[in-house]
Amino acid sequence: MEMKQHISSDEGILLRGSGPDILIRDGLICGIGENLRPEGDVHIIDTGGCLVSYSFADIHVHFREPGFSYKETIASGSRAAAAGGYTTVCAMPNLDPVPDTPEHLAVEQNIIERDAIIRVLPYASITLGRKGVTLTDFAALKGSVAAFSDDGSGVQSGQIMLRAMEAAAREDVIIAAHCEDNSLLRGGYIHDGEYCRARGHRGICSESEWGQIARDLQLCEKTGCRYHVCHISTAESVALIREAKMRGVRVSCETAPHYLCLCDEDLQESGGFKMNPPIRSRSDRDALIEGLRDGTIDAIATDHAPHSAEEKAGGLKDSAMGIVGLETAFPVLYTSLVLTGKLSLNCLVNALCDSPRRIFRLGGSLAVGQKADICVIDLRKEYTIDSRDFLSKGRSTPFDGWKVRGKVRLTLKDGVVVYRDNSVMI
Repeated sequence: MEMKQHISSDEGILLRGSGPDILIRDGLICGIGENLRPEGDVHIIDTGGCLVSYSFADIHVHFREPGFSYKETIASGSRAAAAGGYTTVCAMPNLDPVPDTPEHLAVEQNIIERDAIIRVLPYASITLGRKGVTLTDFAALKGSVAAFSDDGSGVQSGQIMLRAMEAAAREDVIIAAHCEDNSLLRGGYIHDGEYCRARGHRGICSESEWGQIARDLQLCEKTGCRYHVCHISTAESVALIREAKMRGVRVSCETAPHYLCLCDEDLQESGGFKMNPPIRSRSDRDALIEGLRDGTIDAIATDHAPHSAEEKAGGLKDSAMGIVGLETAFPVLYTSLVLTGKLSLNCLVNALCDSPRRIFRLGGSLAVGQKADICVIDLRKEYTIDSRDFLSKGRSTPFDGWKVRGKVRLTLKDGVVVYRDNSVMI
């Protein structure tokens, strides 16, 4: 796929390949059809053999700024996102200051406005300082954030969560819950399974996740709020959410690529395999895949969580929790699930693009009149993941060295090329 280094602002773009042509002008999709014959200047990009999709949306990333820019910045994180085919991401509030007031939120928003090359939507916290005690003012923040979350900390008090859901219902905003019962953690740091017990590690039981989901689903059913469960990892979580959806509860959920493509049989004594929640058992992984297929699981989010090399150098026991994922999500999922017949390509694209946009009301679709946020992926391209090539400041991933197919070749944001063939264009 060849294209000019720069495309002038008054020049249109025509994506032409094996499917319908897509014509882009003035930042919008202005034509979709066979053999389009546009008038005026237009740059033709050959997309033959490629997947042309509306760009992906990640509703769960950590860009670490303000407060922890040594791990990641808005600039580096947004460039990594563009390289992965994403033009919209929702950034979690594990920051300093925590975005729990308009004044604190403004610190993050100013950096986003200055440095982001894609759309970065911040989360606000559910409680002040993410301490689980005093609710933030949802009404004061709702117009400026994607949703409300205390991610990284489960809301331990059922009474506080009830009040949060009542406020969320009044304001028609999403509670995005990190479900984790601290009383059940017992110092664990990987899944409480065979690998853990055979090697003398301390385990995190599955109930620490699904027990709090069960509590929250009852509260959600009572209040009628929009409730989203972050990074589910257990079979029990899938079953609870499936049953709740059948009862009409307003619940949605996400999982992450590492829970769909790995299990604890794949663990290595490396910080690249340590995240929260942990990689679970083979049966948990299979239940997640089935949940994705049947629509119980709505979205795939990366939980992109970069740390410094030093923070990830302590193996499974002493490394910080979290891995990066924006630049590996599509190829890992496409190779592991689609090419093996476990998941259809349409289902994968829905979970990466359409469903998260719908649930979080982010807008956008591959249709005339929509913003030209598009990614082009060469499905034939085989390559080896090398974390040294990442645009993210984080390098820790369990997928380093994997041979995969599906390379992002081009990402457009509002009709502007922000990423092309291993290079950021802005």
